[in-house]
Amino acid sequence: MTGTDRQRIDKWLFFARVVKSRSLAAKLASGGNVRVNKDKIDQASHGVKPGDVLTITLDRRILIYKVLAGGTRRGPAEEARMLYEDISPPPPPKDALSRLDTLPRRDAGSGRPTKRERRQVDRLMQGDGERED
Repeated sequence: MTGTDRQRIDKWLFFARVVKSRSLAAKLASGGNVRVNKDKIDQASHGVKPGDVLTITLDRRILIYKVLAGGTRRGPAEEARMLYEDISPPPPPKDALSRLDTLPRRDAGSGRPTKRERRQVDRLMQGDGERED
């Protein structure tokens, strides 16, 4: 691939080992999960060339790759890393923000009653109806 030639985005994603199969790469591109130079694409046949910046949205990560070259085959990982420069921001440290810290907190006793508390309320309500002093 020379400087002016383009390669299909699905082939490039497959050769760069972003996804496991070319059909998954085509689904990723046509699903709107890939941007080329900040423009959202919706076709697997969209061409990429060296110098393009790809923003790829995967399940729980966002990858930002600068295309350095086009691929000719799906080779080993070292060969695939020669196709791009990873300019993704580093992920946040796992200790800094745990999943439990992001959940809202509720005071004890507030919210829905427990099963035991519901039974106590039912007994209290039934007891009020029987009493006629």
